[in-house]
Order: sequence, then C-alpha cells, then structure tokens
Amino acid sequence: MYLSVQREDFDVGAELARLRESSAGATTAGGAEAGAIACFVGLVRADNLGEEVRALTLEHYPGMTERALAETIEQAQQRFPLIAVRVIHRYGRLNLGEQIVFVGVSAHHRQAAFSACEFIMDDLKTRAPFWKKEETTRGERWVEARDSDTAARARWEA
Repeated sequence: MYLSVQREDFDVGAELARLRESSAGATTAGGAEAGAIACFVGLVRADNLGEEVRALTLEHYPGMTERALAETIEQAQQRFPLIAVRVIHRYGRLNLGEQIVFVGVSAHHRQAAFSACEFIMDDLKTRAPFWKKEETTRGERWVEARDSDTAARARWEA
C-alpha cells in the first residue's frame, strides 16, 4: 500500500508504472499474479451546481486525513483480493483541470480491480476529512457532500 496526501502534482504515468512494479511477481491469497490494474484520476472541473468554477481549495487536518484514508484502503483490501494499492490526494489551491486524486489498484481479475477502485473513491468522497472551497463567478463557497455521493457509498454497506 502507498498513500500520500500532498500539495505537489503527480505524474499518472509514473504512478501506474510504480503500481505495476509493486504488483510484479506478487500474488493474491489464491496464489495468482496480477492480471488487472484499474485507476481513477479526479480533476478540478469547470462547473458545479450550475455555476462556473475558477479554482478549488482543499484543506485537511494532517494525521487525521492519512488515518482515514489508510482505513479506507484497509477496508478495500479486506473486501477485495488486491495485490497493490496506491492513493494520492492533493490539497491546497488547484486550478481548473488540475489533478486532485489518484487511486490505483491491482488484482488478479478486472472486476476486483474495478470494484476496489470504485469503493475507495466512494468512501473517500464521503468519509475523508477534506474541506473544499470553490471559487466561482459569484464568489467563494464551501462544498457540501452530495446526496449522490452518500448514496454511492451506502451501496457498499449492503
């Protein structure tokens, strides 16, 4: 497992290469090597709730944020037969199109990799202690959790 909460940007190609490298030769409990890698990269989008967004500032509480993300990764590893996991989440002021988050997982089969990646993002969107402030054409506003994010996370509790 690799986890980083950082101000600096990340290189998606380099992160995928590191994930693949950490998966090479590794086996799952069933003894099979990795056959799939899935990843998600979140970006600052140009609009939210019908308003133009100019930038996004993410704040967090160091230590608490890393613990929460580590718990999310541990839950994913318990739910799915994963070989390797890499999660990077940025904080600070980010402009349109900038990368916010990278989630990458490897597993023997694609379904476990897809599901684990989706689980991590759904959990991260609702449980990770980040505070987001958008700069819009009408001024600044704090972003609240969406009902759709809560519903997406709730399906994993069934």
